[in-house]
Amino acid sequence: MRPATKSLATPNGTQPHIDEASDTPDHFGGDRVAYERAKAFFTTDPQMTNVRTLRAVVEEGLDQFAGVFVPGGQAPVVDLMQDPDMRTILAHFHDKQKPTALLCHGPMATVAAMPHAREFRAALIAGDVKKAIEWARGWQYAGYKMTVFSNSEEKIVEDHILKAKLYFNMVDALEAAGGNLITSAVDFEPNVIEDRELITGQNPRSDRPLADRLIAALDRQRVKAAA
Repeated sequence: MRPATKSLATPNGTQPHIDEASDTPDHFGGDRVAYERAKAFFTTDPQMTNVRTLRAVVEEGLDQFAGVFVPGGQAPVVDLMQDPDMRTILAHFHDKQKPTALLCHGPMATVAAMPHAREFRAALIAGDVKKAIEWARGWQYAGYKMTVFSNSEEKIVEDHILKAKLYFNMVDALEAAGGNLITSAVDFEPNVIEDRELITGQNPRSDRPLADRLIAALDRQRVKAAA
């Protein structure tokens, strides 16, 4: 069996940006060596610099991929959650029950799977929860257990780091869509929820346990494909 293809893809094919607040060894437990190694990988490794568009990946066929991972940052709350190509990707991995992992703000990208993702987002921004619930009908992840960067964690970041606010609370949004949200009682403690093909991590400190869950799921997928 040939190895699965690896691709980094974004809506417009440009490399993601690291926001200044995240560009620090603090996210590596203060380990500057680990931070520099990761920074060099992001900046120079072909796996990170040869970025493709989501449309190109879809057009070449999704069967070549064993799983999908969506990282965090606020971007998924703006672009990925209403991207039609993201919807196609999520539908494929849902139908094939292939591992679908999302971290921190990344789980908001699952909204793209809705038939009316743009309308759902617009209703959230307008503060019309009732209308948002109506637009969320047909969401493939309704009833799934999942997590996302919590409302209390977001408030800390908004008040003390970014000095800006999101248009809506992500926990509330995913609950309105029909998700079964589970967040940790203590802010910024690791929390990973796995339900069927979906693996979600609550915050940056959930990265390693989420990676472990994703690798295990990919191993199970490999064994299943070889059987």
